[in-house]
Amino acid sequence: MKASRFFVSTLKEAPADAEVVSHRLMTRAGMIKKLGAGVYTYMPMGLRVIRKVEAIVREEMNRAGAVEVAMPVVQPAELWEESGRFDKMGPELLRIKDRHERDYVVQPTSEEVVTDIARQEIRSYKQLPLNLYQIQTKFRDERRPRFGLMRGREFTMKDAYSFDRDLDAAKTSYQVMSQAYRRIFDRFGLRYRAVRADSGAIGGDMSEEFQVIAATGEDAIVYSPESDYAANMEKAEALAPAGPRPAASKPATKTPTPGKATCEEVAQLLGVPLSTTVKSLVLATDKTNDKGEIVGAQVWLLLVRGDHDMNEIKVSKVPGLNEGFRFATVPEIEEHFGAKPGYLGPLDMKKPVKLVADRDVAVMADWICGSNEVDFHTTGVNWGRDLPEPDLVADIRNVVAGDQSPDGKGQLAIERGIEVGHVFVLGTKYSKSMNATFLDEAGKPQFLEMGCYGIGITRLPAAAIEQNHDERGIIWPDAIAPFTVVVCPIGMDRSEAVKQEAERIYAELLGAGVDVILDDRNERPGAMFADWELIGVPHRLTIGDKGLKDGVVEYQHRRDTAATKMPVAEAVAFVRSKLAA
Repeated sequence: MKASRFFVSTLKEAPADAEVVSHRLMTRAGMIKKLGAGVYTYMPMGLRVIRKVEAIVREEMNRAGAVEVAMPVVQPAELWEESGRFDKMGPELLRIKDRHERDYVVQPTSEEVVTDIARQEIRSYKQLPLNLYQIQTKFRDERRPRFGLMRGREFTMKDAYSFDRDLDAAKTSYQVMSQAYRRIFDRFGLRYRAVRADSGAIGGDMSEEFQVIAATGEDAIVYSPESDYAANMEKAEALAPAGPRPAASKPATKTPTPGKATCEEVAQLLGVPLSTTVKSLVLATDKTNDKGEIVGAQVWLLLVRGDHDMNEIKVSKVPGLNEGFRFATVPEIEEHFGAKPGYLGPLDMKKPVKLVADRDVAVMADWICGSNEVDFHTTGVNWGRDLPEPDLVADIRNVVAGDQSPDGKGQLAIERGIEVGHVFVLGTKYSKSMNATFLDEAGKPQFLEMGCYGIGITRLPAAAIEQNHDERGIIWPDAIAPFTVVVCPIGMDRSEAVKQEAERIYAELLGAGVDVILDDRNERPGAMFADWELIGVPHRLTIGDKGLKDGVVEYQHRRDTAATKMPVAEAVAFVRSKLAA
């Protein structure tokens, strides 16, 4: 490709609404152009990156035995009503009507459509396993689209769906996809982690997220530097402290804490570590009658150490809270505790509540909590002496750096990541609701076991940029760069020798299958180099009249601080060796 026949459109300044590096650089490099909130045109330079991402994904999915299909972007609402998601999904699901007033949705994902295919096409266990995938446009009506392609409304995703005869077979399909994803992300040339993720109602460890490591990532990744343990914050287990609970050594004392409503303020006032305080979190579960009408509420008090944070996903696994919970209202809190939030605790309550203690709190002694009276906290609180043992003890907090790794190997560390892929087992959630069955060896109908596997095709380039950039622009890994090599002739409009050598090197690289672009726009060297450094092409060959007189050209990798001179005759071989490495 020659730059004069391509579309190179760089900008000196990023748009004012570009909040993150990838958004700024993709816009400045002429890769995307905003059309509306969260909706972008993929310009030629950016589309080349996306097509390379798609090609790698497609090759590895095919290699893993998946079969490509293309499902409609606009889907009949009837399918979504069958699964129950038409009403449950909320405003992120874009609902539309056609001219006949029939309801449709613009797909955010395609579980319903692929399950409909399966229930029509799969008759026998002999047709299993089956894995269907697509690379297709999706739309999610985000409340606040932001960060460019990181959180847009329209995007491209690879979504795959496996169908198996039983859970054991589904686990095998899951492992095949898990390994395929590792090959995919290895080929992208990005630093990533495959982390354990929450698998919802399925349970177990049948879920992994693939996170590109980046300081700007929205997700916290928990890992042990001394082992291969890695999990997202929702899934990471906080182990119970070792050893028995210490004996009580202080009396329970109601202590004035005027105007101090947070654990931090109380600890500072009393001159004690924050870890000696306990925060009270009040939840409620609604009670319903046979008609589904709410007839009351059960109030729950959750106790978490003052320097820890509650993990809502973990809380949703607690027996009694696993059917859904909400934060209690102020009237409900006052009815049970006789005080406003900020001074709550498990002592001297007006009405009984279900008491759940985090593992750390369950082994604490002489701790501090609210007295259920404004401007007072109680110090020296102990289990068994001052209040009964909790109804339940559970892991309900976020881990923190320095916690022991659940696998017993070292201490946990935390880094930021951007989720670009997710694999998990769906089970029979959709096959049951949509009656997707097959006949087993005995001729009896059985529900299909499903798995789901997604990769954010258009999110991935943005994640790659968040990980690979500097003050000059993007630094693409070779595998997904818009062009792998750029040939930059200096003054080719004034020097026939430069023109001929640039054309020769370009043709030779092209003939060797190298994805190369020749910048024949006759730009000044500074402007030319600035463009390609902004765009992020990883390998650059510079050809100038002075160098040719000395028999040399210059090579520079995008990460190099200086160019390397080499004989003209060795330039192509040198670049090819760099690409091979």
